Amino acid sequence: MTKGTICRVQEGSIAAGLGIVPGDALLAVNGKAVRDIIDLSFALADEYVELLVARQNGEEELFAVEKEYDQDLGLEFAAAVFDRIRPCANKCVFCFVDQMPPGMRESLYVKDDDYRLSFLYGNFITLTNLGPRDFARIRRLHLSPLYVSVHATDGAIRAALLGNPRAADILGRLRELTASGIDLHAQVVLCPGLNDGPVLERTITDLYALAPGVLSLAIVPVGLTRHREKCRPLRGFTPAEAENVIAAVAAWQRRSQTETGSSFVYLADEFYLACGHPVPAYDDYDGFPQLENGVGIVRSFLAEWAETAVKTSGYKDPLQIDVVCGRSAAAILAPLLGAFALPNLAVRLVAVENAFFGPGVTVTGLLTGADIAAALRRETGPRDGVILPGVALRKGENIFLDGRSPEDLAQTLGLPVRVAHFAADLKGLLAAWR
Repeated sequence: MTKGTICRVQEGSIAAGLGIVPGDALLAVNGKAVRDIIDLSFALADEYVELLVARQNGEEELFAVEKEYDQDLGLEFAAAVFDRIRPCANKCVFCFVDQMPPGMRESLYVKDDDYRLSFLYGNFITLTNLGPRDFARIRRLHLSPLYVSVHATDGAIRAALLGNPRAADILGRLRELTASGIDLHAQVVLCPGLNDGPVLERTITDLYALAPGVLSLAIVPVGLTRHREKCRPLRGFTPAEAENVIAAVAAWQRRSQTETGSSFVYLADEFYLACGHPVPAYDDYDGFPQLENGVGIVRSFLAEWAETAVKTSGYKDPLQIDVVCGRSAAAILAPLLGAFALPNLAVRLVAVENAFFGPGVTVTGLLTGADIAAALRRETGPRDGVILPGVALRKGENIFLDGRSPEDLAQTLGLPVRVAHFAADLKGLLAAWR
């Protein structure tokens, strides 16, 4: 039976007054099973509802609730999807999950391709596992925007990239959705020799033709770890190839800015960092529609750093702080930290080599606790504290990919360890450590 396991009940809420507690599970609303929090939100949009709840002891209890039309019950659930998460049925040649080492948390090996998580959280989906009922529900409930992994609009090439014949008719599915008023954000994982060059040009052309239904297009480079024993041989972009991609996309951005007032297509920061090319201006990102996809993080960070004012006269006693980052971010942070001069403050930037995934992975968000600890142990001299990058911690959990936590690092180092989630946090911690 479909059920939503309750993980938290807000104090003073309707649910708390009914005696519902964490560990109970919601089975039905008004006699109908709910598959996810989307169903639940529609089911609760009434002044009278009946809740069927399974208690932890296995007993079921029916609650009749009178409430305001838009009043919340105060329930939080362990997962947004109450039935089974839609798994990915593809065999993508660049799948990052296939490049994960064994022995990690089970959740890291889950390949979800669920349109509900796309609508709720911005997860990218391929549309290959959707049937007529799914499309009908998306239209009926107007689940918009959705985030779609396109990779190529050439059907044969996309089917080969995804290892799935059902992937070929991507343009037909995108047209069906946009014609129904569903807005889309698209992405391309770019692989040298597979979907770049003329293939990428066609992909941008086709998606641009679907604007404004397609709101934005992000192009991110293929991510390659050292755990590719059973994967198809792939390589990353050389600096010269990255420059070529930048030039091709810049031409499209200029066209789109002239015709629509926005850039439409955006490159992940790694392309610019790989060849030392300046990142685009703040306004060129049009509000950063794909920031969570690694598009515009550098420019957003620089802007927040510049806008964050701190009041401090420095420190009475010498203070040595280590700031941790990935190798690609070091070129951005080094000049900022070098110019951040406070009396008695010494800042050391520790750019961590990613031994866990391999040296080809240079982004800060994929650092592990073990690699950070090893890099810090190699640094000599005084150290009074460490600032860790919040982007390397799992969302909703205070842990790194390898299961270690900032508290583990603090215990290992015997020093205070704090987390900076973005530029303002970092600047504030440096200015007011004591």
